[in-house]
Amino acid sequence: MYPDGTRRIRITVNGIVQGVGFRPFVYRLACTRSIQGFIRNTPSGVVIEAQGPGETLEGFLTEIERHPPPLARITALETVSVSCEPCSCFEIDLSVHGHEVETLIPPDIALCESCRSELFDSRNRRFRYPFINCTDCGPRYTIVESIPYDRPFTSMKGFPLCPDCAEEYRDPLDRRFHAQPNACPVCGPAVMLLDSFGNRLAADRVIREASAMLKAGKIVAVKGVGGFHLAVDARNGSAVQRLRDQKAREEKPFAVMMRDLASVRQICVVGSDEAAALRSAEAPIMLLEKSAGFPLPEIIAPGNDRLGVMLPYSPLHALLLEEGPDMVVMTSANCSDEPVLHDDADAVRRLVGIADAFLVHNRPILQKCDDSVAIHLSGALRLFRRSRGYVPAPVLLDEDGPPLLATGGELKNTLCLLHGRNAILSQHLGDMKNFETWQFFTDAARHLQELFRASPELVVHDLHPDYLTTRWASMQPLPLLGVQHHHAHLAACLAENGEHSPVIGLVLDGTGYGPDGTIWGGEVLIGDCAGVERFASLEAMPLPGGDAAILEPWRAALGYLYRSCPEIPYLPFLRDFMSNEVTELLVRNLHCPETSSCGRLFDVVAAVAGLRNRVFYEGQSAVELMQAAGGRLGSGRFSSGVEVRDGRLVMLVAPLVRDVASAVGDGMLPGEISRRFHRTLCDMLLDVTRRASSASGICTVALSGGVFQNSLLFETLVAELQASGYMVLTHTAVPCNDGGISLGQAVIGREYLKGKYGGVVGNG
Repeated sequence: MYPDGTRRIRITVNGIVQGVGFRPFVYRLACTRSIQGFIRNTPSGVVIEAQGPGETLEGFLTEIERHPPPLARITALETVSVSCEPCSCFEIDLSVHGHEVETLIPPDIALCESCRSELFDSRNRRFRYPFINCTDCGPRYTIVESIPYDRPFTSMKGFPLCPDCAEEYRDPLDRRFHAQPNACPVCGPAVMLLDSFGNRLAADRVIREASAMLKAGKIVAVKGVGGFHLAVDARNGSAVQRLRDQKAREEKPFAVMMRDLASVRQICVVGSDEAAALRSAEAPIMLLEKSAGFPLPEIIAPGNDRLGVMLPYSPLHALLLEEGPDMVVMTSANCSDEPVLHDDADAVRRLVGIADAFLVHNRPILQKCDDSVAIHLSGALRLFRRSRGYVPAPVLLDEDGPPLLATGGELKNTLCLLHGRNAILSQHLGDMKNFETWQFFTDAARHLQELFRASPELVVHDLHPDYLTTRWASMQPLPLLGVQHHHAHLAACLAENGEHSPVIGLVLDGTGYGPDGTIWGGEVLIGDCAGVERFASLEAMPLPGGDAAILEPWRAALGYLYRSCPEIPYLPFLRDFMSNEVTELLVRNLHCPETSSCGRLFDVVAAVAGLRNRVFYEGQSAVELMQAAGGRLGSGRFSSGVEVRDGRLVMLVAPLVRDVASAVGDGMLPGEISRRFHRTLCDMLLDVTRRASSASGICTVALSGGVFQNSLLFETLVAELQASGYMVLTHTAVPCNDGGISLGQAVIGREYLKGKYGGVVGNG
């Protein structure tokens, strides 16, 4: 019946293969090779049945594996032989719905060059249409209700396609074939301009009017892809200051959206890798070095030699900056530590008194998603915040296993759902300190499980009993596992690097609950995802007032000086403070938790050096101490040492603190103090790494924890460890800060379900 050699195979493809032009790519490939059969989306993946001569099928399969569409990401591809069937062509079938979900939702994708060209082409029917998109760009995750990723299951279901858009949508040879957000001015979403009280303003050209407001120094709340931004002209210092005052954001740096790469080069130093990241489909905020003679108001990013920069990633942003200022501060529209706002009515209610106007649209945002933040260090892009553009693309694991959910930590929270080999991290949820973030967290946990129809067998949480994430976990009708914070950091680094052997982990951050009841944060661990030994740590010091000492580092500095010096020296940084009450706490050992935190050590040195006594955002002291070094280490160093205490090595902090205090008394400038401090800390870590390697025979070192956001420390330590012969594992797929620990918790949970979990030993 069939010519000799004709075969039929069924191909199941998993990964990001829906909403990225995968089906039309396969359709065109099949047609050019005269292959018969079909392709369809299913909850278990994209299924292809292809029929033709054996050699032709092999070439067809090779092309799919090696040269998929640019935004597709194949995580698994399986083939089986099936019986041949009568057919004469290749077709794209309707999607099939079921229970088990294997396909993945693509992230929100920045405006592609083809759509950008059409956006500004007066002959195109989508000329200046702020919602132009195609299969290569546009919103994805933020408009998804459920899968398969088809229009009826997105926020576009309320916008029936007009005949022209419907024809594009149905044509496999069209660039907009099954582009779910496809729309035009006739049938799609529209923009509106509201006054400060939410009343609609009459305007012939809404975006032009909003642009004019920005030029006039007004604050405009702009509804984007994943939520609202508050926008002002970045060149207008008084407007930027007014935004700071209105939002009560005293000193935390703002991000700036710039019209194009040429504009960015006027303001910042841009390398080729950084330029590629800015123009990538993910389009993160990039932390770039400010150029000499930085021409923007210093209050945009005070005390910082870097500026967060992004390019317009949506057509609405591109139009706004084309008509308005070429550089616009774009900061997340939220109140205090709450999540980004995404609902029109809620935004108007919460931003009364802040925004002068609201540029909104009627396409609902179903999943709010803040901007991602990245930096280029040691030859790779490093994420400081993983959100829009990256979520929910998975971190691919080496092994399959049962589903489970990890709840992350208290700060920079993310969730992680393990589903097969896919580690699916949520978007950045924020700091778990208020009801709004708690609600965002609970909604995200529910959405992840419903979207991927996963039933976790285990919930993994941080050991800290008072974290809201721990409390949420305890409310679930599922088995629980508490995981030590720094073990989770290390496991996250191992998971994203595909490393299964034991390593030496240098885990440095601000806060993590230790099994011994102290606050950890300067840890040297030896082990793997199943268990670790606490080989060494920074010397524990008192933190008078607990959390109060984090917000006011002078308190921490007083505690470290009390423990380190025979008598507390009277240094300039103490002149403005009533220190007697804090000293009394230290003398009586009341509310003075012990901490080995490396983050707090940075705070202390910054305070003693006279750089920062109060902080207005997390890590401010450490940032300013790093800035003071001017990008280089000192040739001199402060005292340090190592002792054995309670069965582990302790990196002594007291000698260093005494030396810093003496240097300040002798008139040493903060810049030189910072350079010597960074040199000393690097030397301490190199020394203890050598000791750990000698004791264990391990020559692989993993770096994790928020302290490694410090570019001077990170790049120096990576280079010097590699020069010493160590293999160094670092983060690129997830943040080194607490935004990545949910991944580590999750892979530790898998080890627990295998019966291999040993926890942390050497807690003393």
